[in-house]
This record gives sequence, structure tokens and C-alpha cells, in this order.
Amino acid sequence: MARLRLVTFNIAHGRGLNPIQGLTSQRKLRINLRKIAALLEQLKPDVVALQEIDERSSWAGNFDHLDYLRVHARFPHTVFGINNRRTGLINLSYGNAVLSHLDIRAAETVVFGQKRLGEKGFLYVELELGGKVVPLVNLHLHFGSRGQRLLQLERLLTWLREKHRMHRQHWALPPIICGDFNNPGTRDDATASLLSHLSDYGDYQLYPVGGRTFPSPLPQRALDFIFLPASCRHVKCEIVKTMLSDHLPVVIEFEI
Repeated sequence: MARLRLVTFNIAHGRGLNPIQGLTSQRKLRINLRKIAALLEQLKPDVVALQEIDERSSWAGNFDHLDYLRVHARFPHTVFGINNRRTGLINLSYGNAVLSHLDIRAAETVVFGQKRLGEKGFLYVELELGGKVVPLVNLHLHFGSRGQRLLQLERLLTWLREKHRMHRQHWALPPIICGDFNNPGTRDDATASLLSHLSDYGDYQLYPVGGRTFPSPLPQRALDFIFLPASCRHVKCEIVKTMLSDHLPVVIEFEI
């Protein structure tokens, strides 16, 4: 058996608990990202799925946050999944990303729409673990509209069906899906719907079981989840207490 340790974390563009994007200095952004890197070193994950991370954006210090974390958290492999690009005076480039100690054999980004600001999407990667291919989806759904989330979910499911048809013979297990779902798993919304639809690929379990991840100072809602297929055993999951973002990271460890 192979053991995998995974973290999913919406880092809120590196701004920490500042509620207004663009009012955090580059110096403070770097300090906060150094603290995030230190936290990741402490948690010792094999793979980190990040949401709201900037490649080079004027509102986030105009530097590559993923490369900064790669250097300071000592990850050899990274991949960006950019959902938003805007050039010009107020340039923006951000989305999802993966940091990994495992080789990344393949990666693909799917963006849900054409907006240059506020667009969501998902990043798919294939990780190599003990000679096996582990598929992972890092997902970020719409924050304000249930209707939009369900449309985005349908886009993901359509994509998954085709990817499963073409690649399942190479996978060690069905895809692990994680990220910021922007809705709890306890009501009729995208999170619960996804759990139901994943039965097409086998039994899945939603983590964390209980607990809240947003907002980080006094968490009121569970928005950040990891979907694990039944072939993942001896699962340990926790929500990590920190003030480095408005979301709390979720860390999970399991055997494949």
C-alpha cells in the first residue's frame, strides 16, 4: 500500500485576514506567504491543492505566489491552473495550483467561463505514487449563486465522464476531488450533488466529517472539502487552526 498526505487550502491571494483585496503591501504579502510555507513544512504534505493563488497580479504584489511558496516550502514540483487573466494597467492572473513532492505526470486546466475577473474553474493533475497514477481534481466553485455552482458542477461531471472513459485503465483509483466548494455539504447544493453523482465511479466519502472552515477567526460554515473514493483506507482528517487566510486548510492522510 502507498500512503498519501494531502492539504487543500484557499489562501485568499496571500492577503491574510485583510478583507479588501489590493490594500496589502507586497512586504506583508511576502511575510504571510512565508508563514504559509512554514505551515506547509510543519504539516508535511505530499501534495497541496491551493485556491485563489496569484501568478502575477497588481492587487497581490505583482509576483509569482506559487513560485515563492515552492522555494520557501521546498516543493520540487508545481503547476498553475489560471482561471483569470487580464493585461494592461491593472493586470491579473490567478486561479488554482498544486505543489507536490510527487512527480506530476500530466495537468489540465478547465475554466468555467470567459470572464477576466472572478472566474472559477478546476485544475486536474495526475500524480505518480509508487509507480501508480493518482488522479486529483482541485476545484473552486462560484461563491454567490447556487445556480452557477450547479452549472459548473455539470461541466465538471461531463469532463470527468470523458476523462474516465479515456484514462481509467491507467488510474490506481477514481479521481480524488478537493477544493473550495463555497457551499456546505448538508443542503441541496453542489457539494451534496457531486457526492451523489460520484457514485457512478464507486463509493465516495466526504471529508472533513463535521467541523467548519470559514471564516477562519470564528468558523461558521464548512466550505472546503475532500472527496475520497472507497479504495482509500485508514483515513485521518483534520481542519488546521490558523489565521493566514479567511479559510482554514484541511489536511487528510490515507492509504491507497
